[in-house]
Amino acid sequence: MSKSYDQYCPIAHALDLVGERWSLLVVRELLHQGPLRYSDLHDRLDGCGTNILAARLKALEQGGVVRRRRLDPPAASWVYELTEYGEGLREVLHVLAHWGARSLRRPAASGDLVPGWLPGALRIALPTSTAGRIEFRIGDELASIADGRVVEGAIDHPDAIVVGDPPAFYCLMVDRDLEAVAIEGDADVVRATIASLPPAPAAEVPA
Repeated sequence: MSKSYDQYCPIAHALDLVGERWSLLVVRELLHQGPLRYSDLHDRLDGCGTNILAARLKALEQGGVVRRRRLDPPAASWVYELTEYGEGLREVLHVLAHWGARSLRRPAASGDLVPGWLPGALRIALPTSTAGRIEFRIGDELASIADGRVVEGAIDHPDAIVVGDPPAFYCLMVDRDLEAVAIEGDADVVRATIASLPPAPAAEVPA
């Protein structure tokens, strides 16, 4: 690794591995989408230069977080994917996202979010242990969770359907406000899902 805190401390060591700018966003994209080509990653990380992305991927490979793999024919292209060790960052990003969301403003009803944002938001927001079958209809987006797995689009026989716009989704996930959205079906399934999220801090966050 090119830089190190040079401390015998698990936090310092973790930051040696993934603390550089863009590193955790590379991990985020691989968690959201699975194996991706270099060009796919570059397209998704708007503002990340090619030399920086190459350096981050090399460092993540050296740290055992990411590996490079050649797909079988007919694709036969090289992709980057998380190792089992790298997959362990899913719960870290889950907690980090909820911590950061507390001081992040609500999204506008339109303009803040890119098309297709909802599946990735659900993968980060909800724990993998989430039970039940819930369909989310948020603005123009449609995605679902089925027994802990995020599905793009609708699912058959959902226990509940959550309907709202992006600000309402924020209120549901961050403020734990079930009244912010409309719930069709079994509201207790949605209530149990929200109860499984990291506890919201009692104190107000800085403005």
